[in-house]
Amino acid sequence: MIYPVLRGLFLNQRLSFFLVSVSIMLLSCTRNTTKTANDPKITEKPILSYAKRLKIEYIDGYSQVSVLNPWQGAKNIAQTWYLIPEEDKAPSFIDTSLVIKVPVKKIICLSTTHLSMISALDKESSVVGFSGTRFIYDPDLLYFVTKGIIREIGFDDNLNKEMILKLDPDLVMVYGIGSESAGYIAKLKEMGIKVMYNADYLETDPLGKAEWIKLMGALYSREKMADSIFRTIENEYNDLKSFIISNVSERPSVMLGLPFKDTWYISPGNSYISALIADAGGEYLWQDTESSVSMPTGLENVYLKSISADYWLNSGSANSLEEILSIDPRLALLRCFKNGNVFNNIKRINAGGGNDYWEGGCLKPQIILRDIASILHPGLLPFSELYYYKKLN
Repeated sequence: MIYPVLRGLFLNQRLSFFLVSVSIMLLSCTRNTTKTANDPKITEKPILSYAKRLKIEYIDGYSQVSVLNPWQGAKNIAQTWYLIPEEDKAPSFIDTSLVIKVPVKKIICLSTTHLSMISALDKESSVVGFSGTRFIYDPDLLYFVTKGIIREIGFDDNLNKEMILKLDPDLVMVYGIGSESAGYIAKLKEMGIKVMYNADYLETDPLGKAEWIKLMGALYSREKMADSIFRTIENEYNDLKSFIISNVSERPSVMLGLPFKDTWYISPGNSYISALIADAGGEYLWQDTESSVSMPTGLENVYLKSISADYWLNSGSANSLEEILSIDPRLALLRCFKNGNVFNNIKRINAGGGNDYWEGGCLKPQIILRDIASILHPGLLPFSELYYYKKLN
């Protein structure tokens, strides 16, 4: 994704509630429907093990998808869709405005993570529009952009609505930073376009984020392929995690990020990156905090807490130690800086600014885990070359 943090500067599966109890309208996409005693029953158990903001159920020939609390700060909100095979009719009790015919033929996406998962299912040709095409990393998708197959549709309130109407997508997939009242989302709805939130970037478990490929599998009628891809990711991640736990005795301390205008936006201890650091055998300096959003903290406070940090990861857009010093010379006094232990996730970035860590990394948490473990524990994985990270000099 062009994550919100990057562009400005990043339930519970067991939560069970029935559609009749949902009274919140999500851009008029989430509506109450009247069920009868003859309504079909769920025929398969929930298929998600890690994702907390997504629920998929198979019900007598179709799928019911619920995106739960789809933006930062959302509570008790669900957006529900019914994925009906193209050749079938929707059951009479289902509101047709909540129906998506599958497999999807044409889609517009607003995040590069969506593109990565679509590409993994070999359905790149279905993407007809994207917000921020210059930030795409995948060479094949960039080729489609140059050939006009994928069109630029603008950003947020400046979306090219005429272009979107011309492209006539089956679905526009968005991510939410604010509430459902976001202006550009409402305008798309007014145009009669089906808009689905994707909350993958809000998942705090690396495997939970990767598991959203199962949503794409359902949308493209490639459920088995999506399941197979995820099982490989899951097995590799858990095997590596177990190896790390069994072979490290010390946990070096880790700091993250870079200040923006004297404010450091700290990832909380219940975040995606915090989980990766813990699984890689590290101790994140803010691991005891909890928040649903990044925590603004004064540079002075971060400096004092990080003075003895062993490693510094994900240092914003900095490509060198000199760039970090230009922000505040005092940062040179940090132990990790003096010891040359500053690493940034910018090794796979192209001329347009597309960063594969944010794009393809959503389906490669095991590779990110391997990178971080290799950094924090030199010699633990001796034949492993850094894939997403590079050491700053």
